[in-house]
Amino acid sequence: MDGTWSWVRRDLPWLLAALLLAVPPALDAQSSSEWRTDFSIHSVPLEEILSGGPPKDGIPAIDRPVFETARQADRWLKDRDPVAVVRMGGVVRAYPLSILVWHEIVNDVVAGTPVTVTYCPLCNTTLAFRRQLGNRLLDFGTTGRLRHSDLIMYDRQTESWWQQATGEAVVGELTGESLEFVPALLVPWKEVRDEGHPALLVLSRDTGVDREYGRNPYVGYDTRRSPLESFFPGSVDERLPAMERVLSLGERVDPVAIPFSELERQGVVEFEMGGEPVVAFWASGTASVLDTRQIPDGRDVGSAVALDPRVDGERLTFEPIRGGRFRDHATRSTWTIQGRAVAGPLEGRELAVLPHGTPFWFAWITFQPETRVIR
Repeated sequence: MDGTWSWVRRDLPWLLAALLLAVPPALDAQSSSEWRTDFSIHSVPLEEILSGGPPKDGIPAIDRPVFETARQADRWLKDRDPVAVVRMGGVVRAYPLSILVWHEIVNDVVAGTPVTVTYCPLCNTTLAFRRQLGNRLLDFGTTGRLRHSDLIMYDRQTESWWQQATGEAVVGELTGESLEFVPALLVPWKEVRDEGHPALLVLSRDTGVDREYGRNPYVGYDTRRSPLESFFPGSVDERLPAMERVLSLGERVDPVAIPFSELERQGVVEFEMGGEPVVAFWASGTASVLDTRQIPDGRDVGSAVALDPRVDGERLTFEPIRGGRFRDHATRSTWTIQGRAVAGPLEGRELAVLPHGTPFWFAWITFQPETRVIR
């Protein structure tokens, strides 16, 4: 990948955007022997799909993930390193973005459930999916293509192409099918480590691929004034800056976005989505993956999560307190940003994590134009 992606390393994000628009559409490659995909079936215009530079699997997915203990991972992960966390059946898996930024896809099995954990650097979309589709077990790779700057994955069973931002198949045999979202948190390593979950395992740098894990290959891409406003004007909604991070959820029910700037100001935002209660927590202490050369040195962009505020059927309300913690008004218990009570009458209880993401605004609004912005 080093040769293929050498242009990505330049500290000129506008050049990256320009190159994305200059490359030929995917249609040019469809007649080659590279794909078994049925390109006659598609739900989006094929001309919207562009080459991102690397060829098929040029960015290698991790198909046989190796894990290590929190103590082992703490030797190389720094406090502010962003980490995606998936919890299922009492098992906790952490996937450092310092690894995912180089691979974009991890095919895994968590507590007996096949999942795919994904990260698209250009959109800052960290999303996890069940990869069981009916009686089919799928695993995913990278096509090397993008649509609206977002990763296009493909499944190796039918070579259908999937939009990472929506989890929907857009080209090929499975067009129209949708993957089920798996709740995933994006929080700093310190938060994950200090919670001390006994079942925690961390994705190891033993990937079988030689990469400079911990270094950002997209230096300077995450700027406060986005070059994408010029290159993708149709995807920018003036309600928020293009590169504003948002807490996003409700893709298929009631799309909602809360800007990080609002979350940072309030700490806690409570609302309803599709008639169901949601609480959003925000805390500082997470480095941007896409800012400085060394990821842990990136500016603090914070973390936001979406949780179900109900415990035993009772809806709790919350307030932020010091140290990135939260307190519910009913029992005065103290909660972490991951939704776990660490002190008070509810100590040890956990709030359910709702499927959500923390993408750049331009990426979310492109695919969810009916979004309700909560301020």
